[in-house]
Amino acid sequence: MTHQSETLCAEDRLKRAGQHLCDLIAFDTVSCNGNRALIDHMAAYFGDLGARITILPDETGAKANLVAAFGPEDVAGLVWSGHTDVVPAVEPEWQSDPFVAELRDGKLYGRGACDMKGFAACAMAVAPDLAAAKLTRPVYLCFSYDEEVGCLGAPAIARYLAALPTPPEFAIIGEPSMMQLVTGQKGKIAMRAQVNGTSGHSSFAPEHVNAIEYAAQAIARISERGRRYEQEGPFDADFTVPHATMLATMIKGGVATNVTPESCGFTFELRAIPEMDPEADMAALLAQIETEVSAAMAAKVEGTGITFERIFAYPAMGEARNTAGFTRYASLLPAWGGKVSYGSEGGVFEQLGGIPSVIIGPGSIAQAHRPNEFVSLEQLGLCVDFLGSLISHLSQQAGAGRT
Repeated sequence: MTHQSETLCAEDRLKRAGQHLCDLIAFDTVSCNGNRALIDHMAAYFGDLGARITILPDETGAKANLVAAFGPEDVAGLVWSGHTDVVPAVEPEWQSDPFVAELRDGKLYGRGACDMKGFAACAMAVAPDLAAAKLTRPVYLCFSYDEEVGCLGAPAIARYLAALPTPPEFAIIGEPSMMQLVTGQKGKIAMRAQVNGTSGHSSFAPEHVNAIEYAAQAIARISERGRRYEQEGPFDADFTVPHATMLATMIKGGVATNVTPESCGFTFELRAIPEMDPEADMAALLAQIETEVSAAMAAKVEGTGITFERIFAYPAMGEARNTAGFTRYASLLPAWGGKVSYGSEGGVFEQLGGIPSVIIGPGSIAQAHRPNEFVSLEQLGLCVDFLGSLISHLSQQAGAGRT
């Protein structure tokens, strides 16, 4: 009878998760838009269940982070974290409205289904159980804005949690990992370069400072560093790509086929493993380009050269398996799935909040940022079961006191 009751409970949780996911997908939270309507929706839901609600808005008020806390406040707790923004859904290959959830063949389709409203929906599905449980440790449900454009919202959450009288001791980031345990994530620095040369009729090219040619020289230095990482490391075989990567990603310049280009802009990125000092590596690259490329431009025509602007940066997420928080929940965590090269807010919680973090979430990263994004009901079921096991674990300890 107990087993049947637990099965019915699991089925109910999965049904709730699917309903919540349909609701969340309907909010168009592409990063260029606001997410406040979704945040208010979630805050009202968690608040009605008795959670302590904290909303951390950006300077415009159109975007906000949410922290919904259940359980006691005077003991180190557990963070469940996800982002609410999604990437655009403009591809013609979509077979259904990306902001209307559609169930087909056991899969829920819609923008954000796996990245990462699926995890948020699972947290909402088990929230009534959180509210009913006699928790011995608090659980903080944290949902951010603008993760997709550089983890811009998460720092405010991390600082808020770190400033609590008793900060959390462990965080689970619900990025899609096929419900496997991920214990490392690369950091990223994204940069924009502006190359300013001189223009004129291309028949007099030797008299000009060709912005595209000098941009190519700078990009060659970037590519060379990328090759060095690949050949020389440092290496960490647990990552899907076991070394840092550096590459140019976009470029634009020139006005006509018979005009020496005066201007060229390009973007580039460094994705670093935790053992590196990415700031030092980036500084060394910019100094090399200044010495070997910009200086040659200025020597030819004063005032020309290359300027750099940081677009965004977020830190890598390091190893959490030797921490007290990980040890507390280790027996409940799923099988280890390695480390990932994509970004998450785990490094932000670790570096700015002092909260060791791992990634565990429903769905596959292979479905993220693509048309016809989906998450399977099976994955949602595994996630709600996992979150339910964490609640049970915290509740079971009630009679024995806090440890």
